[in-house]
Amino acid sequence: MTVTVSEWIWLNDHGVCSAEHLSEVSGLSNEELGELIDIGVIVPVDDKVRPMEFQLRYVVIANTARRLRDDFELDRHGVALALTLMRRIDDLQEELSAVRARLHHVHTSRDV
Repeated sequence: MTVTVSEWIWLNDHGVCSAEHLSEVSGLSNEELGELIDIGVIVPVDDKVRPMEFQLRYVVIANTARRLRDDFELDRHGVALALTLMRRIDDLQEELSAVRARLHHVHTSRDV
């Protein structure tokens, strides 16, 4: 019988972690992580505080960056561009959902 032990972390905006942790769990080098921080894809909680801390939700972004690098053999600039475009797509999808919700509300208000 094999017992598997897993560690679960709630990836939210309240918990924080270090840059070293992001690098360790994602497989990104410190240089790759630093570049993502420099371009604003990964944002520290307070960029004036050292060592920098990051919201736990950036674990997902760091893992995505590593997968993009490995799966598509992207260099640092390609990873940064892909992540920026993915973030923009997410923003546009949220905006579209909000517009659809407002339109649905207007149509249901007229039916009453």
